[in-house]
Amino acid sequence: MLRAVATMDARKSLAVIALLVAATLLIVFIGLLPGAKVLTIADASSAFFSPDGKVNSILVWTLRLPRSLAAALAGAGLAVSGYLLQTLTRNPLADPGITGVTAGAITPIVCCFVFLPWLSSAYYPFVGLVGGLAAAAVTFWVSKGGQGRPLHLALGGVSVSLFLGAITIYVLLLTGPQSTSLLFWLSGGFQGRSWLHLTYMLPWVAVGVAGALALHRVIGMFALSDHAAAGMGVQLNLWKPVLLVLGVCPVAGVAPVAGPVAFVGLAAPHIARLLKPRGAAWEIALCAAIGALIVTVADLIARTVAIPKELPVGIITALIGGPVFIYLIQRGRLQFRGHGL
Repeated sequence: MLRAVATMDARKSLAVIALLVAATLLIVFIGLLPGAKVLTIADASSAFFSPDGKVNSILVWTLRLPRSLAAALAGAGLAVSGYLLQTLTRNPLADPGITGVTAGAITPIVCCFVFLPWLSSAYYPFVGLVGGLAAAAVTFWVSKGGQGRPLHLALGGVSVSLFLGAITIYVLLLTGPQSTSLLFWLSGGFQGRSWLHLTYMLPWVAVGVAGALALHRVIGMFALSDHAAAGMGVQLNLWKPVLLVLGVCPVAGVAPVAGPVAFVGLAAPHIARLLKPRGAAWEIALCAAIGALIVTVADLIARTVAIPKELPVGIITALIGGPVFIYLIQRGRLQFRGHGL
C-alpha cells in the first residue's frame, strides 16, 4: 500500500514538473516574438526550425533564444541554491540574498571589474564562489552556525549584505562613466546575453542542481535535525561544507552574467513545499522547475512592458516574489518541515 502511494506521489510530482517545464518552454517561445522588431508566430517558427542566416534567424538564434534560456537556467540554479541554504540551516528565511551570499559574490566581482580590468571574466565565477562562501560563513557564525532563531540569520545576513553593499557603492562612485552599466547589471538582467553567457553559467548551475539531486538522501536527513542526521550515520563535518559549496555554486555562476536576481531563491522552495512532493529529490526538481518559470516570465515582462526600453529583471522578480512571500507569512505557511526519504 505504501509503495502504491509513493508511486502515485512520484507520478503526480513528475506530472507537475512536466507541466512547469512545458510552461517554461512556452514562455521561451513567446519570448522570441517581441522586441524592436516584432515577429509573428509563423516567422518565429520558420526562423527557429529553418534558420537561414537572415534577420529573423539572427533575432531568434543570436539574441532572443539564448537570453530566454539563460533566464531559465539562472532561475533553476538560484531556486536550488535557496533550497540548499534553507535545508542546511533548517531556516525558512535562508536564501542567497538574505544570507549575504549574493552580496558576497557581487562585491568582489565589482572590485575586480574596476580595479583589476585585466582579469579575465572567466575567473569571475571563482571570485564569486570565494566571496559567497566567505559571506555565508560570516552570516552563519553570527546566527550560531545557522542554528539560531530565523531572526538571527536574517539580521546576520542583512548586516553582511549592508556592509558589502556599502563597499560596492563606494567602488561604483569611483568608476565614473562605467557606473551606469554596472548599476543596470546590479539590478539583475539578461540584456544582450548570448550562447557564450549560457555556457558560462551552465557548469556552475549543473554542479549545484546535479549535486543536490545526487545527495538528496543526505539533504533529507539534514532537514530533520543534526542529532537525527548524525544518528543515521551522516558525517556533519563533511557534508555541511559540501552542501554549502553546492548552494553557492549556482550564485557564483549566475552573478557574473545576470547580477543579483532577488526573491527566487526564497520563494521557489516554499512554493515547491506547498505542493507536498514525496522526498527531497522531488522537492529539488520542483524547485528548479519553479525557479526557471519565475525568472523566464520575469525576463519576458522586463523586456516587453516598456519597449524599446527594458526594466531590470531583478525588479520584476522582486515584484513577483514579494507578494508571494507576504502571502506565505500571512497564511502562516512560512516554515520549514522535514520530509521523508
